[in-house]
Amino acid sequence: MVAPRVWKGLLAIAVVSIVLVGLVEFDVLAAPWTADEGEVRVTGDEDDEPKAVVEVEVADTARERYTGLSDHDSLENGTGMLFVHDEEAEHTYVMRKMDFDIDIVFIDADGEITTIHHARAPEEGEDGNDLRYPGRGKWVLEVPRGYANETGIEAGDEVEIDLDSNEMAIGTIVEGDAQAEATTGDSAVAVDSRSIAARPYFGS
Repeated sequence: MVAPRVWKGLLAIAVVSIVLVGLVEFDVLAAPWTADEGEVRVTGDEDDEPKAVVEVEVADTARERYTGLSDHDSLENGTGMLFVHDEEAEHTYVMRKMDFDIDIVFIDADGEITTIHHARAPEEGEDGNDLRYPGRGKWVLEVPRGYANETGIEAGDEVEIDLDSNEMAIGTIVEGDAQAEATTGDSAVAVDSRSIAARPYFGS
């Protein structure tokens, strides 16, 4: 009598686990190990002091990357959004439903800035999906437009990223117990290759 109950209990647990994994996989539920916010520091090759320290919201699920900053009215200097992709690849961000201009900064798997775009918001009647900004990276940082120039951020600068949930740093790559990587996605809303093959996302 005890054995059948044990097996039924184990079966129920297995079914619930499979359902929960499926919900996370299809982005219905957020994975418990994903980060909500973090800090990004940008330094030059020979500088000890950072050029910029940005407090970021983290977009590390397909849904978050798709929405990006399109549900924000603006960004303050020193704040932004960090998009996390599964791996370094070519990504294209678009300005779908964006209400303000941004800088889009692509960062490779080694924590080096590869490309910076100064992206404008679509004008009235203009389709933001036509405003496309490509680059190669594993991470994409979106900040207020002009912030990169104001702080001297440029391609080749080194980036360190600390995510609250997993203490992950790029550059010196330090990872905590949990993985910070999640499904690809984008902001500004990216299009792309970043989440589901070649689908556009939009930044910020």
